[in-house]
Amino acid sequence: MIDDPPAIALAGVGVMRDERWILRNIDWTVPAGACAAILGPNGSGKTTLTRVIAGHLWPTAGDVRVLGEQFGEVDLHALRRGIRLVQSNSPVEMDGELTAFDIVLTGFFGTLGLYDPTTPAMRDEAEQMLDLVGLHAVGHHRYGTLSTGERMRSLIARAMVLRPRLLMLDEPTNGLDLLAREQVLAAVGAMLAGGRDRPTILIITHHLEELPPATSRVLLLSEGAAVAKGSMADVLREDVLSPVYGCPMTVTCSDGRYYAIVSPEAWSGLLRKAPL
Repeated sequence: MIDDPPAIALAGVGVMRDERWILRNIDWTVPAGACAAILGPNGSGKTTLTRVIAGHLWPTAGDVRVLGEQFGEVDLHALRRGIRLVQSNSPVEMDGELTAFDIVLTGFFGTLGLYDPTTPAMRDEAEQMLDLVGLHAVGHHRYGTLSTGERMRSLIARAMVLRPRLLMLDEPTNGLDLLAREQVLAAVGAMLAGGRDRPTILIITHHLEELPPATSRVLLLSEGAAVAKGSMADVLREDVLSPVYGCPMTVTCSDGRYYAIVSPEAWSGLLRKAPL
């Protein structure tokens, strides 16, 4: 993938709404096949930037290239065929009566239900994706009976059946318990081990511990601006993160995973913080 164009290349990107810049002057590049992350607290601009990269929101300023294609020169509808966005808080809900296997099959059609006949090749691919995310044993269970973590992994498998070049995971472990969170991250790790054909994976989150060790690019946002960018070691530092998140923290690293810890001694000061 060294010769491939960057999966994401942003230059001076900004978005204005109601005469206010909610995203401004974002420069960032993500190589093809990398695992990258957009990190920041609530309201930092993560969702807005995610929508821009996914081709769902046109920027007010700047240049955007995704999968080597320049916005303004490419059919965004065609470009989005190579991009999949999986959201933990998606406003649409899959049919709970379908099996996990059927949910994955809907990824071939982009529908919420399974209305079209499927081919043996489609079913084989769906089985492979279920295996990849560790859901083979529950493939024929109804989606409505699955745990939240199992549903998220089903949706990731659904997104992967068409082998997208860019997979975007928006808050993929939101609301999950420890085991379910680690299972989702294990599924991401399995995709990253896929060799040359692996997708570029972009994780959007406000939690350090959700970033796999393979994460090579991090963009830290605060109030719509890029505060830091680089490797995890460059960005996930106490002196960088504490002012962005508004509280003193200690950052630790173990086996390539980063964790933020706030001492209880700081709690009383946090309660006295002025509202934003």
